[in-house]
Amino acid sequence: MIESFFQYEFLQNAAITGILIGIVAPLLGVFIVVRRLSLIADALSHITLTGIAASLLLEKKVTGINDWNPIYMGMVFSVIGAVLIERLRKVYKHYEELAIPIILSSGIGLGVILISLADGFNTDLFSYLFGSVTAVDRSSMWTVLLITILVIAVVILFYKELFVLSFDEEHASISGVNGRWIHLLFIVMVALVIASSMQVVGILLVSALMTLPVAAALRISRSFKQTIGLSIVFGETSVLLGLFAAYHLSVPPGGTIVMTAVLILVMSILYKKVRTQQWIKGEVG
Repeated sequence: MIESFFQYEFLQNAAITGILIGIVAPLLGVFIVVRRLSLIADALSHITLTGIAASLLLEKKVTGINDWNPIYMGMVFSVIGAVLIERLRKVYKHYEELAIPIILSSGIGLGVILISLADGFNTDLFSYLFGSVTAVDRSSMWTVLLITILVIAVVILFYKELFVLSFDEEHASISGVNGRWIHLLFIVMVALVIASSMQVVGILLVSALMTLPVAAALRISRSFKQTIGLSIVFGETSVLLGLFAAYHLSVPPGGTIVMTAVLILVMSILYKKVRTQQWIKGEVG
């Protein structure tokens, strides 16, 4: 694959895009997991699927938009879904978790209808569901790069606010943090990352890349910043090894990336267990 990387543009696009996603997905995933909002990635991924289906439907029904990249429509739907989740959290103040299944269910329902109207599943839609090494073009790569820069800038600028909001929203409110707008900005960033990740990881599997590296990092990290660092390392390892395996096995990269992340998670759990047993034996001895 290394030799082919310098030979084929689609491999360059997939590898560079994968590296960028391996940074931003676990980076935001840490804040998502800490805030116990892991399912929000699933909800937004299904809304993104609805946007993709809508784009493919428009390509069939409307002439002149054949060159429309479905990723942009997916981003629009994902951001709208993120805003709606935030609005519903305010409507159901005492049952905020209801916002996520409402949007998830709506996304699935509307997506099924649009997919049916677009004459069912085709090769393009299948690649968005499970990822594809050949589906990432140069424009998509540049889009992911811009989103990566934007996400990193937002996290750096609002790190303290995001940190406080993640652990104690009441304390953040008392401290003068504008939690409403910070959370809205954060959830929009999550929506953009999910939509931009779909071509490599796949819509149905992108939430795993946001949570599995974080779950592995939580088992062995000793601080919040260390959790972020290890999550990114595990995310990058999953993406690069997954892309390598997908290329040689001729399978969708989403599955290989996720299974690599699962393997890393299992190894981290076993490592923690062994370390705990060694510590207990040392204390007893």
